[in-house]
Amino acid sequence: MSSSPLTATPTPLLPAKSKSSPPHPLLPYLPQCTSLRALVQLHAAAVKSGLGAHPAFVTRLLTLCTDQGAPPAHLAYARQVFDRIPSPGDVVWYNTLLRGYARSAGAAAFADAARVFVRMLEEGVAPDTYTFVSLLKACAAVRAGEEGRQAHGVAVKTGAAEHEYVLPTLINMYAECGDAGAARAMFGRVDGECVVSYNAMITAAVRSSRPGEALVLFREMQAKGLKPTSVTLISVLSACALLGALELGRWIHEYVRKVGLDSLVKVNTALIDMYGKCGSLEDAICVFQGMESRDRQAWSVMIVAYANHSYGREAISLFEEMKMQGIKPDDVTFLGVLYACSHSGMVSEGLQYFDSMREYGIVPGIKHYGCVTDLLARSGQLEKAYKFIYELPIKPTAILWRTLLSACGSRGDVDLGKRVFEKILELDDSHGGDYVIFSNLCANTGKWEEMNRVRKLMNEKGVVKVPGCSSIEIDNRVHEFFAGDGRHPQSQDARRMVDQVIEQLKLVGYVPNTSHVFHVEMGEEEKATSLRYHSEKLAISFGLLNTSPGTTLRVVKNLRVCPDCHSMAKLVSMLFNRRIILRDLNRFHHFEDGVCSCGDYW
Repeated sequence: MSSSPLTATPTPLLPAKSKSSPPHPLLPYLPQCTSLRALVQLHAAAVKSGLGAHPAFVTRLLTLCTDQGAPPAHLAYARQVFDRIPSPGDVVWYNTLLRGYARSAGAAAFADAARVFVRMLEEGVAPDTYTFVSLLKACAAVRAGEEGRQAHGVAVKTGAAEHEYVLPTLINMYAECGDAGAARAMFGRVDGECVVSYNAMITAAVRSSRPGEALVLFREMQAKGLKPTSVTLISVLSACALLGALELGRWIHEYVRKVGLDSLVKVNTALIDMYGKCGSLEDAICVFQGMESRDRQAWSVMIVAYANHSYGREAISLFEEMKMQGIKPDDVTFLGVLYACSHSGMVSEGLQYFDSMREYGIVPGIKHYGCVTDLLARSGQLEKAYKFIYELPIKPTAILWRTLLSACGSRGDVDLGKRVFEKILELDDSHGGDYVIFSNLCANTGKWEEMNRVRKLMNEKGVVKVPGCSSIEIDNRVHEFFAGDGRHPQSQDARRMVDQVIEQLKLVGYVPNTSHVFHVEMGEEEKATSLRYHSEKLAISFGLLNTSPGTTLRVVKNLRVCPDCHSMAKLVSMLFNRRIILRDLNRFHHFEDGVCSCGDYW
C-alpha cells in the first residue's frame, strides 16, 4: 500500500443515497442460491435483463458472497462484480468488500482491502466508521503497523477516529502490531466506560504474553462495575492459563456459570485450555464431557491437554472418536496428536499420523516438524532425526536443531551434538541454553578442551543462562522462586524446609543425582549442594510448609525439570502423601505415590 493515497484527504462527500428504483424481480431468488454456480447464473440473468447494476441487487449479492464462512471463491467473485461497476459510489459496497477481506485475513486479503480503500478515496466516496473498522482489522490481521497508522491518519481527518466503534479497533490494531504505547494512548482517549475497549486491551495484553497486565485490567473493569462479555472472559482465562493460576481460573469458571455463559462453545473451549494448562486435567475433562455441542477447536484443545499431561493413549483415542463423529481435524489437532505420540514414545504411530496429514489437505508447519524431530530424537534415533531436519522442504529453524541438541545431550552423542551445535550458532548464537547443553555434553564425555572452548565462546559473546524459576499458587497468590537466590520474602523458610525434606528423603534411599553437574573443580558433595536449592525444590518445599496435609501442589517451571528434582518430587509424593503436578517447559509431570505420569520418559 503506497503512502500517498492513504494519507490523502478524501473528498468530504456523504455516501450517495440510492435513488428510488422499482424492486428487482430476481432479488427474492438470491437467498435461495446455495452455491457459487447458482449465484453466477442468477447474476448472469440479471445482467441480460439490464438490471445487473441495480443497487439493491448488487448490495445483496456482495453481502452473500462476503458473509462469514463464505468460501474464498465467493469473495473473489464479489470483487469481480464490484470491479465491473463503473464508478461505484455506494459506501455500502466498499464496506461490504472490506468486511469480507477483514474476515479472510492473510497478506493477499489485506492487499485487496488496501486497493479497495484506495479506490474508494480516488472515487471520492467518503469512508465512514464501518470502513475504518474493517480496514483496521485487516491491518491488525497481518500486523501492518505502518499502513494502520496511515489509515488512522485518514480517520482523524474524516472525524471518525474518536467514534465508539473505531477507537477499540485502533487499540487492537496497535496492540497487534506491537505498539503498546499507541494502544495505551488510544485506550486513554476512550470517553466513559467502554467494555469493548477494555476487551481490546485485555486481549492485546494476553497476545503479547503480558498476562499480569490483562488481569489488572480485568480487576479495573470489575471495580468500575462493567459487566464482562464472553470475549473478556475468554481472554482472562487465557491469561490464567499463561500464569498457571488455577484458583483464579476456577473463580472465573464459577462466574461464567452465574452469568449463564457456560453454554457457549468458545467459552467452554477456553475453560478446557485453562484447566489443561493449569494442571487440572480432571476439570478439563469434566468441562469437555459436559458440553452439549463441540466444534473442532474444542476437540483439538482437549487432545492437546491429554498430550501435554502424558496421556498419549487417551489423546489418540479421542482423536479417533473425533473422526468417527465426522469432524475433520486441522493443523492444531494433528499437533496435539504428534505431541501425544512424542511424549509417550509411540514412534511408529506418530510417523503414520504425520504422513496422514496430507490426506486432509494439511501442509505440515514448523511445529509439526518439531514434533517429529522430538519423536525420533527422544527414542534414540538421532541420525534419523538429523536426516529428517536436513531434508525438510523448508529452512530449519534454530528451535528444530535445539530439540535434537537436547537429545544428543541426554544420549551422550558428542559428535552429532557438535554438528548440531554449529548449525544452531549459524542461526542464533544468543541462546545460553545451547552453550550449557553442549558444554555439559563435552564434560560428560571427557572432552574438556572442547568444553572450555564453548564456555569461553559463551563469555566472549556475553551470553548468559536463563535462571531457573518456579512458581506455586497458594491462597490465590502466586509465589516465585529462583534457583539459589533469596528474592522471595520467605526464601529462608523455604530453604530450611528443603534441608529438612532432603534429610527425610535420604532415609528412604534418596541420593542426589549429580550426573548433570559438570564442574571439574567440584567434588561430589559440592555438586550435591549446587542441586539442593533448585527453584522447583524451593517451590515444592514452600508448598509443603504452607498447605494442609494432602493438598495437591501445583508448580510451574520456566525450564525443563532436571533429573535430580524429578527424583526428589517422586519421593516427596510418596513420603508426604502429596500429589504434585509440575509443569515444565515441555510438559506436565503428575507425581503420585512415588511414580510420575511421564514414566521417566522425558
